[in-house]
Amino acid sequence: MIAKQLINEDVLPLLLTDTVDEALKRMDEYKVWHYPVVDGGTFIGVVIEKELFNLTDLARNLKSEEVHFEDFYVEDTSVALEVLNVVVKQKLSLTPVIDRENHYLGSILPTDLIMFFARNLSVDNPGGVIVLLLSENDYSLTEISNIVESNDAKVLSVLLESNPDSTQLKIIIKVSVLNIGPILKTFDRYGYLVDASYGQDISQEDVKENYDSLMNYLKL
Repeated sequence: MIAKQLINEDVLPLLLTDTVDEALKRMDEYKVWHYPVVDGGTFIGVVIEKELFNLTDLARNLKSEEVHFEDFYVEDTSVALEVLNVVVKQKLSLTPVIDRENHYLGSILPTDLIMFFARNLSVDNPGGVIVLLLSENDYSLTEISNIVESNDAKVLSVLLESNPDSTQLKIIIKVSVLNIGPILKTFDRYGYLVDASYGQDISQEDVKENYDSLMNYLKL
């Protein structure tokens, strides 16, 4: 999916004729601290809440020389991972989308991006999670998939977490079954180190406890 397909239609941009006070109200409405400003459909830039709060006259409009604009945006053809990269690097609470002619097309809220990745990572699908530790040289998605499928299951999603100070990878795998005991045994037989696992046939209370543990483990 590309950026223009992630746009939230509810977010209307500010105009240069709008006041600083209106900008702050709009940010409060959407619970963001960045907001796009346009002039005749052309993207001017992003205003930042903390900078607007420092202005003494909130009745002045955004044309004022004291109003500063940041050049934060993504192009409409940027893929979702590129959008996420910009959001993380710039710590954006809202991401404007523009075309090659600098026309403002809309904005992406973090919740829209999270929902997209949640769907593609099969977060809502029932299944177990297995965390493997192995070296970069030993990583083979084909072999991992074969092990999972040999136990009548499917790999729903895979996340890789690398450490810049190490060649070790953390592989987080979502599989299509909750009873992951046979899969764990096969990984062990093939010499894989299982760092954590969630999803065995357990009670609802244990499922909740394991889910909370997983969220803490992934620091979400």
